[in-house]
Amino acid sequence: MNFFLFFVFLLPIFSLADAPEAWQIGFQDPATPIMQGIIDLHHDIVFFMILVLVFVLWMITRTLYHFHYKRNPIPEKIIHGTAIEIAWTITPSLILVLIAVPSFALLYSLDEVVDPAVTIKAIGHQWYWSYEYSDYSQSDDQSIAFDSYMIPDDDLELGQLRLLEVDNRVVVPANTHLRLIITAADVIHSWAVPSLGAKCDAVPGRLNQIPLFIKREGVFYGQCSELCGANHAFMPIVVEAVSLEDYISWVSNKLEEI
Repeated sequence: MNFFLFFVFLLPIFSLADAPEAWQIGFQDPATPIMQGIIDLHHDIVFFMILVLVFVLWMITRTLYHFHYKRNPIPEKIIHGTAIEIAWTITPSLILVLIAVPSFALLYSLDEVVDPAVTIKAIGHQWYWSYEYSDYSQSDDQSIAFDSYMIPDDDLELGQLRLLEVDNRVVVPANTHLRLIITAADVIHSWAVPSLGAKCDAVPGRLNQIPLFIKREGVFYGQCSELCGANHAFMPIVVEAVSLEDYISWVSNKLEEI
C-alpha cells in the first residue's frame, strides 16, 4: 500500500516537466490555475478511491475468514438489514457529493473568460497549425499571422525534442489573461497542451474559445489530440510564455516584418 501511495501522490511531484518524459506516469508541472485544479481534483478522487478500496478489501477478507465453511458450517439465513442498507446507500451518495462539488467548480471555471488582454486565433490544418494575433491588426492585410510546422528530424538542433519542436512558436505574455479562439480549416483537430490544462476541439465552421492564464515563463509542448489523418502525430504545439517586456518586443519585431 505504501508503494501504491508513492506512485499516486509523490511521483507527480518528481515528474515536473513541460513536455512528456520517457516512462512518465504523473502529470506535467502545472503552469495555469486550471491545470493545478485538475491535479488537485485528481488527488481528491484518488483519496476516496483508496478509502473505498481498503474498505472493500477489508470486508471481503473478513467475510472469507468468518464465514468459512469450517468456522461456520451452518450458514445463517439473513434476509436483509435495514441499518446496513441505509449505510451503504447514504455513504456512496456523500462521497459522490464531495467529489461533485470541486469538479463542478472546476468545470465552470473552464468556461469563464476574464476580460482578455490578448486574443489569439489558432487554426488547425492538415497537418499544421496557423495563428493570428488580431489585436494588432490595422487592416485586413496587416496582421501578425504565421504557420507553425513541425521541425523534421534532420533539422533538429542539440537539445530539441523530436516530434515536438516547431519553426514558429506561439509567444504569449506570462501572468496575463489570454483568450484562445480555436477553429479548423478542413477536418476536426484538437489544440491540447497538458501543462496549461488546455484541450479544445478545432471544428471547421465553428469558433471555440478557452481562457489561459500562464503563471510562469517557460516553453510548453502539446500536440493535436484528435485523429485528423495520416500526419496526425506530426502537428505539435509549442507555447512560449515570456515577460511582458519581451512580448512587446516580439510584437514590435513582428509588426516591422509585415
